[in-house]
Amino acid sequence: MKLIPCLAAAAFSAAVLPCRALPAAVAEVAEKSALTSFVVRPKHVVWASGAGVEDPENLLKPHSGQAVLVEPVPPLVVKPGGAVVIDFGVEIVGSVDLFTPQTPGKDMPSVRLRFGESVAETMVDIGERGAQNDHALRDQVVKLPWLGKTTVGPSGFRFLRIDNADPKTDVRLSQVRAVLTLRDVPYVGSFKCSDERLNRIWDTGAYTVHLNMQDYLWDGIKRDRLVWLGDMHPEVSVISSVFGYNEVVPKSLDMTRDVTPVTEWMNGISSYSMWWILIHEEWYLQNGNLDYLKQQQAYLTALLKRLATHVDADGRETLDGMRFLDWPTFENKTAVHEGLQAMMTLTMESGARLAEILGDRETAELCTETAARLRRHQPESSGRKSPAALLSIAGFREPSEVSDAVLKKDGPRDLSTFYGFYVLNALAKSGDIDTGLDFISQYWGGMLDFGATTFWEDFDLDWTKDAGPIDQPVAPGKKDLHGDFGAHCYVGFRHSFCHGWAGGPTAWLSRNVLGVAPVAPGCAKVRITPDLGRLKWAEGTYPTPKGAIHVRHERQADGTIKSVVKLPDGVEEVK
Repeated sequence: MKLIPCLAAAAFSAAVLPCRALPAAVAEVAEKSALTSFVVRPKHVVWASGAGVEDPENLLKPHSGQAVLVEPVPPLVVKPGGAVVIDFGVEIVGSVDLFTPQTPGKDMPSVRLRFGESVAETMVDIGERGAQNDHALRDQVVKLPWLGKTTVGPSGFRFLRIDNADPKTDVRLSQVRAVLTLRDVPYVGSFKCSDERLNRIWDTGAYTVHLNMQDYLWDGIKRDRLVWLGDMHPEVSVISSVFGYNEVVPKSLDMTRDVTPVTEWMNGISSYSMWWILIHEEWYLQNGNLDYLKQQQAYLTALLKRLATHVDADGRETLDGMRFLDWPTFENKTAVHEGLQAMMTLTMESGARLAEILGDRETAELCTETAARLRRHQPESSGRKSPAALLSIAGFREPSEVSDAVLKKDGPRDLSTFYGFYVLNALAKSGDIDTGLDFISQYWGGMLDFGATTFWEDFDLDWTKDAGPIDQPVAPGKKDLHGDFGAHCYVGFRHSFCHGWAGGPTAWLSRNVLGVAPVAPGCAKVRITPDLGRLKWAEGTYPTPKGAIHVRHERQADGTIKSVVKLPDGVEEVK
């Protein structure tokens, strides 16, 4: 696997099974996992409780990954009441292995383990400022064997606190390591430019989504280890830009379809059933699998017909269920209607195109007529960026006017890590790449400035005032960037610090700065229209079913852009 730069220092080593057949009795009941394991060694000891902890730095030394009779260095000793916090250097999804040495008394002490996406999260009890065990246990007490290995997890974490939970016996640990599990797939797409901060953001967005490519495409690796259809859209855009085709996408689309009768909304949210349609068109354009699209026809047709019943005679959307765009606009009914009006129009127009591809003229005509009726209704403006961006993308309002009046107002404020992707897309549509680059650098880069190695469920630049970094204990007088903020379902430590919907800038940089966009199914034809904005140069690769497209764009002395493009066989560039 090609490791992206933010992971290089984490020192992964692959755990690979030998290439041989399983015994017949096992093969009958076993199914090969799509996931691969990588060992991650601890990088730092962040904190120790003082005299109750001995030799914690020995955990950072190389170890065999096997309990042995004689350890080469003294083990970590945690006395009753003592505790230590270690940092693995990067956010991962997986488990931890604890190795115990030989001791004369064969004691089996208990340890309390607290996983954390921040150091502060390892320091709190369940129920304190949102700390929880939802979806995956991150706070539990386990017994340790004599001379053995104990695996605890899975969860999403970067930090681990180990407390001696035994009132009488010392805890001795010869080795502690993390085990990352994810799909071992190559980073076919790449991005480099003259701004190193943007390069790091591209890498981090790609890795954020990669961590969520588990058995299914999750939204979060600590909390929200679930398939959420709307949240998938930015993730799928990133996967198309970085990995190309991956089975996790159709597997997740199909699973959600199969558990959701067409009389209900996916995930209980009306817009999420619309995102299912929009993702299918984007996925077909990227990969060109007509047979797979045909498998969706019955459900797709029924869903489009149901959606069409939620448009009144005046063209106003009347969707029921949970009416949702993103969390910051959730309680603003005007904003939600704005966004849903735009989404319904985009969905009907997408549905018309898909129905035409599938040879269904009746459904295509229904979608076209419904979209025309939707365009007759101009929703009231809330002044919020998320719905304004959708209206711009859908063509309800002139893009440059939306950018000037709403999107650029107050800089990168009123953004969410989810719908920030569509704000960026609307800025690109208005031709304002520099503002998009600045928003990415300030907003997503703001998370990196405070120690993030993945992008978060939500973020507000105002949170960073008087706040400390997430990779250190909170200093006196400083705000806790994790525990003191959040809203709705992600208050305090329930807040996920690795959320796939936050990876949008990766796809945006590949599609807009590198300028690569498929215009025929399977990327048989692509349009390459780079926009460097303030950048001096940019280069990278973009995956297609025929191989990677290679591009380099460089600003010349006269301000023009010189591009070098290498296309794989079977891919045609169109102007």
